[in-house]
Amino acid sequence: MNNDYTEVSPSDPSIDTYTTPLFAVKAEIGYQHKKRRYVRKDGNCNVLFRHVPEEWLMYVTDIFTTLVEIRWRVMFLIFTLSYILSWLFFGILYWLIALANGDMKDPTNAPCMYEVRDFTAAFLFSLETQTSIGYGFRGMSENCMVAIIVVTVQDVISCFIDTFVIGIAVAEMASTRKLTQTVGFSNCAVINLRNGRLCLSWRIGDFRRHHMVEGTARAQIFRPTMHATGRVDVNYKDLEIKQSDILLAIPTTIFHIIEPSSPLYRMSLEDLRKDDFELVVSFTYTDDSTGILRQTRTSYTPDEIHWGQLFQEMLNVNLEYYKVNYSMFHHIAKVLVPEVSAEEYDQIKLRRSPRHSPRPKRPSIDGTPPMVTVELVKGTTEPEVHAATVATIAAVCEDHGHLCLPRNPILT
Repeated sequence: MNNDYTEVSPSDPSIDTYTTPLFAVKAEIGYQHKKRRYVRKDGNCNVLFRHVPEEWLMYVTDIFTTLVEIRWRVMFLIFTLSYILSWLFFGILYWLIALANGDMKDPTNAPCMYEVRDFTAAFLFSLETQTSIGYGFRGMSENCMVAIIVVTVQDVISCFIDTFVIGIAVAEMASTRKLTQTVGFSNCAVINLRNGRLCLSWRIGDFRRHHMVEGTARAQIFRPTMHATGRVDVNYKDLEIKQSDILLAIPTTIFHIIEPSSPLYRMSLEDLRKDDFELVVSFTYTDDSTGILRQTRTSYTPDEIHWGQLFQEMLNVNLEYYKVNYSMFHHIAKVLVPEVSAEEYDQIKLRRSPRHSPRPKRPSIDGTPPMVTVELVKGTTEPEVHAATVATIAAVCEDHGHLCLPRNPILT
Protein backbone atom coordinates (compact mmCIF):
# COMPACT_ATOMS: atom_id res chain seq x y z
CA MET A 1 0.00 0.00 0.00
CA ASN A 2 1.46 3.32 -1.02
CA ASN A 3 1.85 6.00 1.61
CA ASP A 4 0.29 9.35 0.75
CA TYR A 5 2.75 11.19 3.00
CA THR A 6 6.53 11.35 2.97
CA GLU A 7 8.71 12.27 5.91
CA VAL A 8 10.49 15.60 5.67
CA SER A 9 13.75 16.12 7.47
CA PRO A 10 14.15 19.38 9.41
CA SER A 11 17.65 19.67 7.98
CA ASP A 12 16.45 19.64 4.38
CA PRO A 13 17.42 23.12 3.11
CA SER A 14 14.98 22.98 0.21
CA ILE A 15 11.92 23.05 2.44
CA ASP A 16 10.97 25.48 5.16
CA THR A 17 9.49 22.87 7.49
CA TYR A 18 8.30 25.45 9.98
CA THR A 19 5.89 27.18 7.63
CA THR A 20 5.27 24.61 4.90
CA PRO A 21 1.57 24.25 4.09
CA LEU A 22 0.26 20.77 4.82
CA PHE A 23 -1.08 20.29 1.29
CA ALA A 24 2.18 21.41 -0.31
CA VAL A 25 4.75 19.13 1.36
CA LYS A 26 4.20 16.31 -1.07
CA ALA A 27 4.41 18.60 -4.09
CA GLU A 28 7.60 20.37 -3.01
CA ILE A 29 9.56 17.13 -2.63
CA GLY A 30 8.73 16.02 -6.15
CA TYR A 31 5.60 13.89 -5.74
CA GLN A 32 2.27 14.43 -7.39
CA HIS A 33 0.28 17.07 -5.65
CA LYS A 34 -3.12 15.90 -4.43
CA LYS A 35 -5.27 18.33 -2.51
CA ARG A 36 -7.65 17.29 0.21
CA ARG A 37 -10.67 19.45 0.86
CA TYR A 38 -11.66 20.64 4.29
CA VAL A 39 -15.22 21.28 3.05
CA ARG A 40 -16.54 19.33 0.09
CA LYS A 41 -18.45 20.97 -2.73
CA ASP A 42 -21.73 19.68 -1.31
CA GLY A 43 -21.03 21.46 1.99
CA ASN A 44 -20.13 18.44 4.11
CA CYS A 45 -16.93 18.64 6.13
CA ASN A 46 -14.22 16.20 5.07
CA VAL A 47 -13.27 15.38 8.66
CA LEU A 48 -13.06 11.92 10.22
CA PHE A 49 -13.23 11.63 14.01
CA ARG A 50 -11.37 8.82 15.75
CA HIS A 51 -11.13 7.67 19.38
CA VAL A 52 -13.96 9.89 20.60
CA PRO A 53 -14.55 9.15 24.31
CA GLU A 54 -17.90 7.45 24.94
CA GLU A 55 -18.88 7.88 21.31
CA TRP A 56 -21.64 5.27 21.31
CA LEU A 57 -23.06 6.64 24.55
CA MET A 58 -23.43 10.08 22.99
CA TYR A 59 -25.17 8.61 19.94
CA VAL A 60 -27.62 6.66 22.10
CA THR A 61 -28.24 9.60 24.44
CA ASP A 62 -29.23 11.85 21.53
CA ILE A 63 -30.97 9.11 19.57
CA PHE A 64 -33.33 11.48 17.75
CA THR A 65 -30.48 13.50 16.20
CA THR A 66 -28.62 10.27 15.43
CA LEU A 67 -31.56 8.86 13.48
CA VAL A 68 -32.13 12.15 11.64
CA GLU A 69 -28.51 12.28 10.46
CA ILE A 70 -28.18 8.67 9.29
CA ARG A 71 -28.92 7.56 5.75
CA TRP A 72 -32.40 6.67 4.60
CA ARG A 73 -31.61 3.00 4.04
CA VAL A 74 -30.18 2.62 7.54
CA MET A 75 -33.16 4.41 9.07
CA PHE A 76 -35.57 2.21 7.09
CA LEU A 77 -33.75 -0.91 8.28
CA ILE A 78 -33.87 0.23 11.93
CA PHE A 79 -37.60 1.01 11.81
CA THR A 80 -38.39 -2.28 10.06
CA LEU A 81 -36.49 -4.23 12.69
CA SER A 82 -38.18 -2.27 15.49
CA TYR A 83 -41.63 -3.31 14.25
CA ILE A 84 -40.71 -6.93 13.57
CA LEU A 85 -38.91 -7.36 16.89
CA SER A 86 -41.81 -5.82 18.81
CA TRP A 87 -44.29 -8.17 17.10
CA LEU A 88 -42.01 -11.11 17.81
CA PHE A 89 -41.44 -10.14 21.45
CA PHE A 90 -45.11 -9.79 22.30
CA GLY A 91 -45.93 -12.88 20.22
CA ILE A 92 -43.60 -14.88 22.46
CA LEU A 93 -45.34 -13.43 25.53
CA TYR A 94 -48.78 -14.40 24.21
CA TRP A 95 -47.52 -17.88 23.36
CA LEU A 96 -46.13 -18.32 26.89
CA ILE A 97 -49.41 -17.09 28.41
CA ALA A 98 -51.42 -19.53 26.28
CA LEU A 99 -48.99 -22.32 27.12
CA ALA A 100 -49.22 -21.61 30.86
CA ASN A 101 -53.01 -21.46 30.72
CA GLY A 102 -53.22 -24.80 28.94
CA ASP A 103 -54.73 -23.47 25.72
CA MET A 104 -52.33 -25.54 23.63
CA LYS A 105 -53.33 -28.93 25.07
CA ASP A 106 -57.02 -28.66 25.98
CA PRO A 107 -59.26 -27.06 23.31
CA THR A 108 -62.20 -27.13 25.74
CA ASN A 109 -60.36 -25.02 28.31
CA ALA A 110 -61.45 -21.38 28.74
CA PRO A 111 -58.72 -19.62 26.71
CA CYS A 112 -56.94 -16.38 27.50
CA MET A 113 -56.97 -15.53 23.79
CA TYR A 114 -59.36 -16.96 21.26
CA GLU A 115 -57.93 -18.97 18.33
CA VAL A 116 -54.38 -18.88 19.72
CA ARG A 117 -53.28 -22.51 19.85
CA ASP A 118 -49.65 -22.33 18.67
CA PHE A 119 -46.74 -19.91 18.23
CA THR A 120 -47.78 -18.86 14.71
CA ALA A 121 -51.22 -17.88 15.93
CA ALA A 122 -49.65 -15.99 18.85
CA PHE A 123 -47.39 -14.03 16.48
CA LEU A 124 -50.33 -13.16 14.22
CA PHE A 125 -52.35 -12.07 17.26
CA SER A 126 -49.48 -9.77 18.28
CA LEU A 127 -49.27 -8.30 14.77
CA GLU A 128 -53.04 -7.75 14.55
CA THR A 129 -53.12 -6.14 18.00
CA GLN A 130 -50.29 -3.68 17.32
CA THR A 131 -51.44 -2.71 13.83
CA SER A 132 -55.18 -2.73 14.70
CA ILE A 133 -56.00 -5.00 11.76
CA GLY A 134 -58.86 -6.81 13.51
CA TYR A 135 -59.64 -9.75 11.20
CA GLY A 136 -62.26 -11.02 13.68
CA PHE A 137 -60.93 -14.53 14.36
CA ARG A 138 -58.62 -13.83 17.29
CA GLY A 139 -59.38 -11.75 20.35
CA MET A 140 -58.97 -11.33 24.07
CA SER A 141 -61.04 -12.92 26.77
CA GLU A 142 -61.60 -11.80 30.34
CA ASN A 143 -60.20 -15.01 31.78
CA CYS A 144 -56.52 -13.89 32.03
CA MET A 145 -55.60 -10.57 33.63
CA VAL A 146 -51.94 -11.02 32.61
CA ALA A 147 -52.88 -11.18 28.91
CA ILE A 148 -55.00 -8.04 29.27
CA ILE A 149 -52.06 -6.17 30.83
CA VAL A 150 -49.70 -7.31 28.04
CA VAL A 151 -52.15 -6.14 25.35
CA THR A 152 -52.41 -2.73 27.04
CA VAL A 153 -48.62 -2.37 27.23
CA GLN A 154 -48.26 -3.35 23.57
CA ASP A 155 -50.81 -0.74 22.50
CA VAL A 156 -48.94 1.99 24.37
CA ILE A 157 -45.56 0.92 22.97
CA SER A 158 -46.98 0.77 19.44
CA CYS A 159 -48.15 4.39 19.79
CA PHE A 160 -44.63 5.43 20.81
CA ILE A 161 -43.06 3.57 17.88
CA ASP A 162 -45.49 5.09 15.35
CA THR A 163 -44.94 8.60 16.73
CA PHE A 164 -41.17 8.18 16.67
CA VAL A 165 -41.12 6.82 13.12
CA ILE A 166 -43.36 9.60 11.77
CA GLY A 167 -41.37 12.32 13.57
CA ILE A 168 -38.03 11.01 12.31
CA ALA A 169 -39.34 10.68 8.75
CA VAL A 170 -40.69 14.24 8.72
CA ALA A 171 -37.48 15.63 10.24
CA GLU A 172 -35.39 13.70 7.72
CA MET A 173 -37.38 15.07 4.78
CA ALA A 174 -37.10 18.62 6.14
CA SER A 175 -33.44 18.27 7.07
CA THR A 176 -30.84 20.83 6.02
CA ARG A 177 -29.07 18.37 3.73
CA LYS A 178 -32.10 18.22 1.47
CA LEU A 179 -33.07 21.88 1.61
CA THR A 180 -29.58 23.28 1.06
CA GLN A 181 -29.55 21.68 -2.39
CA THR A 182 -32.08 24.34 -3.43
CA VAL A 183 -29.81 27.20 -2.28
CA GLY A 184 -26.46 26.85 -3.99
CA PHE A 185 -23.22 28.53 -4.97
CA SER A 186 -21.46 28.87 -8.30
CA ASN A 187 -18.96 26.19 -9.29
CA CYS A 188 -16.07 28.66 -9.15
CA ALA A 189 -15.02 32.03 -7.79
CA VAL A 190 -13.51 34.85 -9.87
CA ILE A 191 -11.13 37.78 -9.37
CA ASN A 192 -11.71 40.94 -11.40
CA LEU A 193 -11.76 44.72 -11.19
CA ARG A 194 -14.71 46.50 -9.61
CA ASN A 195 -14.65 50.28 -9.26
CA GLY A 196 -10.88 50.25 -9.75
CA ARG A 197 -10.25 47.65 -7.01
CA LEU A 198 -9.39 43.98 -7.29
CA CYS A 199 -12.30 41.93 -5.95
CA LEU A 200 -12.92 38.27 -5.22
CA SER A 201 -16.49 37.27 -6.00
CA TRP A 202 -18.75 34.24 -6.15
CA ARG A 203 -22.42 33.77 -6.94
CA ILE A 204 -25.27 32.43 -4.81
CA GLY A 205 -28.85 31.70 -5.83
CA ASP A 206 -32.11 30.20 -4.62
CA PHE A 207 -33.33 27.58 -7.09
CA ARG A 208 -36.83 27.28 -5.64
CA ARG A 209 -39.78 29.07 -7.21
CA HIS A 210 -41.72 31.78 -5.41
CA HIS A 211 -39.47 31.81 -2.36
CA MET A 212 -37.44 34.72 -1.07
CA VAL A 213 -34.66 34.00 1.40
CA GLU A 214 -32.95 36.63 3.54
CA GLY A 215 -29.67 35.71 5.16
CA THR A 216 -26.03 36.49 5.87
CA ALA A 217 -23.06 35.54 3.70
CA ARG A 218 -19.67 34.74 5.20
CA ALA A 219 -16.27 33.66 3.88
CA GLN A 220 -13.11 32.30 5.49
CA ILE A 221 -9.65 31.31 4.31
CA PHE A 222 -8.70 27.88 5.64
CA ARG A 223 -4.97 27.12 5.64
CA PRO A 224 -3.39 24.13 7.45
CA THR A 225 0.34 24.27 8.26
CA MET A 226 2.55 21.34 9.29
CA HIS A 227 5.59 21.94 11.50
CA ALA A 228 8.79 19.92 11.73
CA THR A 229 7.62 18.31 14.96
CA GLY A 230 4.57 16.86 13.21
CA ARG A 231 2.15 19.32 14.78
CA VAL A 232 -0.52 20.68 12.45
CA ASP A 233 -1.91 24.17 12.89
CA VAL A 234 -5.16 25.20 11.24
CA ASN A 235 -5.50 28.92 10.56
CA TYR A 236 -8.78 30.65 9.81
CA LYS A 237 -8.95 34.17 8.44
CA ASP A 238 -12.22 35.97 7.81
CA LEU A 239 -12.83 37.81 4.56
CA GLU A 240 -14.73 41.06 4.92
CA ILE A 241 -17.88 41.25 2.81
CA LYS A 242 -19.23 44.75 2.35
CA GLN A 243 -22.85 43.68 1.84
CA SER A 244 -23.17 40.45 3.82
CA ASP A 245 -26.91 40.75 4.57
CA ILE A 246 -28.79 40.06 1.35
CA LEU A 247 -32.32 39.26 0.18
CA LEU A 248 -32.00 36.31 -2.16
CA ALA A 249 -34.95 37.10 -4.42
CA ILE A 250 -32.64 36.82 -7.44
CA PRO A 251 -29.14 35.31 -7.79
CA THR A 252 -26.61 37.59 -6.14
CA THR A 253 -22.87 38.01 -6.61
CA ILE A 254 -20.98 38.32 -3.31
CA PHE A 255 -17.93 40.63 -3.40
CA HIS A 256 -14.85 40.76 -1.23
CA ILE A 257 -12.67 43.80 -1.92
CA ILE A 258 -9.00 42.82 -1.78
CA GLU A 259 -7.73 45.67 0.38
CA PRO A 260 -4.79 45.96 2.81
CA SER A 261 -6.70 44.13 5.55
CA SER A 262 -7.45 41.17 3.27
CA PRO A 263 -5.31 37.99 3.51
CA LEU A 264 -5.24 38.01 -0.32
CA TYR A 265 -3.78 41.52 -0.57
CA ARG A 266 -0.22 40.37 -1.43
CA MET A 267 -1.29 37.49 -3.67
CA SER A 268 -0.73 37.74 -7.42
CA LEU A 269 -1.86 35.35 -10.14
CA GLU A 270 1.42 33.44 -9.88
CA ASP A 271 1.09 33.20 -6.11
CA LEU A 272 -2.49 31.98 -6.45
CA ARG A 273 -1.43 29.13 -8.71
CA LYS A 274 1.27 28.01 -6.25
CA ASP A 275 -0.55 28.58 -2.97
CA ASP A 276 -2.49 25.96 -1.01
CA PHE A 277 -5.53 27.18 0.85
CA GLU A 278 -9.26 26.75 0.78
CA LEU A 279 -11.91 29.44 0.54
CA VAL A 280 -14.91 28.32 2.60
CA VAL A 281 -18.09 30.30 1.94
CA SER A 282 -21.45 29.95 3.67
CA PHE A 283 -24.91 31.45 3.63
CA THR A 284 -26.97 31.35 6.85
CA TYR A 285 -30.67 32.07 6.56
CA THR A 286 -34.07 31.35 8.07
CA ASP A 287 -36.30 29.09 6.01
CA ASP A 288 -39.52 30.93 5.18
CA SER A 289 -41.70 27.80 5.26
CA THR A 290 -40.51 26.26 8.55
CA GLY A 291 -38.84 29.18 10.35
CA ILE A 292 -35.77 27.00 11.04
CA LEU A 293 -32.28 28.52 10.89
CA ARG A 294 -30.28 26.81 8.14
CA GLN A 295 -26.89 27.11 6.50
CA THR A 296 -25.58 26.11 3.09
CA ARG A 297 -21.87 26.16 2.33
CA THR A 298 -19.20 25.12 -0.14
CA SER A 299 -15.50 25.68 -0.75
CA TYR A 300 -13.14 26.80 -3.50
CA THR A 301 -9.55 25.69 -3.98
CA PRO A 302 -7.02 27.91 -5.83
CA ASP A 303 -7.69 25.91 -8.99
CA GLU A 304 -11.35 26.94 -8.77
CA ILE A 305 -10.60 30.65 -8.35
CA HIS A 306 -10.26 32.12 -11.85
CA TRP A 307 -8.20 35.29 -12.25
CA GLY A 308 -9.43 37.77 -14.84
CA GLN A 309 -12.92 36.30 -15.17
CA LEU A 310 -16.37 37.80 -14.73
CA PHE A 311 -19.76 36.19 -14.15
CA GLN A 312 -22.01 36.60 -17.14
CA GLU A 313 -25.30 38.43 -16.80
CA MET A 314 -28.33 36.26 -16.13
CA LEU A 315 -30.96 38.92 -15.32
CA ASN A 316 -33.13 40.53 -17.97
CA VAL A 317 -35.59 43.32 -17.20
CA ASN A 318 -38.92 43.40 -19.01
CA LEU A 319 -41.81 45.81 -18.68
CA GLU A 320 -43.72 43.50 -16.32
CA TYR A 321 -41.16 41.34 -14.51
CA TYR A 322 -37.51 40.39 -14.00
CA LYS A 323 -36.42 37.34 -15.97
CA VAL A 324 -33.62 35.15 -14.54
CA ASN A 325 -31.79 32.77 -16.87
CA TYR A 326 -30.38 30.09 -14.57
CA SER A 327 -28.53 28.43 -17.44
CA MET A 328 -25.94 31.23 -17.07
CA PHE A 329 -25.53 30.75 -13.32
CA HIS A 330 -22.08 29.12 -13.59
CA HIS A 331 -20.90 30.82 -16.81
CA ILE A 332 -17.94 33.19 -16.72
CA ALA A 333 -16.22 35.39 -19.31
CA LYS A 334 -12.63 36.60 -19.57
CA VAL A 335 -11.87 40.26 -18.87
CA LEU A 336 -8.68 42.33 -18.78
CA VAL A 337 -7.27 42.27 -15.24
CA PRO A 338 -3.68 42.97 -14.11
CA GLU A 339 -1.88 39.81 -13.03
CA VAL A 340 -0.16 41.59 -10.16
CA SER A 341 -1.27 41.52 -6.55
CA ALA A 342 -3.66 44.09 -5.14
CA GLU A 343 -0.77 45.63 -3.21
CA GLU A 344 1.31 46.12 -6.37
CA TYR A 345 -1.73 47.36 -8.24
CA ASP A 346 -2.39 50.01 -5.59
CA GLN A 347 1.26 51.06 -5.69
CA ILE A 348 1.10 51.46 -9.46
CA LYS A 349 -1.96 53.67 -9.14
CA LEU A 350 -0.34 55.80 -6.45
CA ARG A 351 3.04 56.09 -8.15
CA ARG A 352 3.72 59.71 -9.14
CA SER A 353 6.86 60.00 -11.24
CA PRO A 354 7.77 62.63 -13.94
CA ARG A 355 7.15 60.11 -16.71
CA HIS A 356 3.84 58.96 -15.19
CA SER A 357 2.34 62.30 -14.27
CA PRO A 358 -0.43 64.03 -16.22
CA ARG A 359 0.16 67.21 -18.15
CA PRO A 360 -1.05 70.45 -16.57
CA LYS A 361 -4.70 71.19 -16.95
CA ARG A 362 -5.46 73.50 -19.89
CA PRO A 363 -8.46 75.76 -19.79
CA SER A 364 -11.33 74.64 -21.99
CA ILE A 365 -12.97 77.21 -24.23
CA ASP A 366 -16.23 75.34 -24.87
CA GLY A 367 -16.50 73.89 -21.38
CA THR A 368 -15.75 70.27 -22.41
CA PRO A 369 -13.60 68.14 -20.10
CA PRO A 370 -9.85 68.29 -20.76
CA MET A 371 -8.06 65.45 -22.50
CA VAL A 372 -5.37 63.51 -20.64
CA THR A 373 -2.29 62.11 -22.33
CA VAL A 374 -0.37 59.37 -20.53
CA GLU A 375 3.25 58.63 -21.42
CA LEU A 376 4.55 55.17 -20.55
CA VAL A 377 7.93 53.54 -20.88
CA LYS A 378 8.36 51.34 -23.93
CA GLY A 379 8.19 47.64 -23.15
CA THR A 380 5.64 47.98 -20.37
CA THR A 381 3.34 44.97 -20.16
CA GLU A 382 -0.35 45.29 -20.94
CA PRO A 383 -1.55 44.97 -17.31
CA GLU A 384 0.92 47.67 -16.24
CA VAL A 385 -0.23 49.92 -19.09
CA HIS A 386 -3.81 49.46 -18.04
CA ALA A 387 -3.06 50.06 -14.36
CA ALA A 388 -0.94 53.14 -14.98
CA THR A 389 -3.54 54.62 -17.31
CA VAL A 390 -6.32 54.09 -14.81
CA ALA A 391 -4.21 55.53 -12.00
CA THR A 392 -3.26 58.64 -13.93
CA ILE A 393 -6.77 59.37 -15.13
CA ALA A 394 -8.22 58.79 -11.67
CA ALA A 395 -5.69 61.19 -10.16
CA VAL A 396 -6.51 63.94 -12.65
CA CYS A 397 -10.24 63.49 -12.14
CA GLU A 398 -9.80 63.66 -8.41
CA ASP A 399 -7.67 66.80 -8.60
CA HIS A 400 -9.96 68.71 -10.97
CA GLY A 401 -13.35 67.41 -9.86
CA HIS A 402 -14.83 66.46 -13.25
CA LEU A 403 -14.74 63.77 -15.90
CA CYS A 404 -11.53 63.29 -17.95
CA LEU A 405 -11.44 61.68 -21.36
CA PRO A 406 -8.15 59.81 -21.98
CA ARG A 407 -6.25 59.70 -25.25
CA ASN A 408 -4.33 56.62 -26.32
CA PRO A 409 -1.11 56.14 -24.30
CA ILE A 410 2.11 57.12 -26.06
CA LEU A 411 5.02 54.67 -25.84
CA THR A 412 8.38 56.44 -25.73
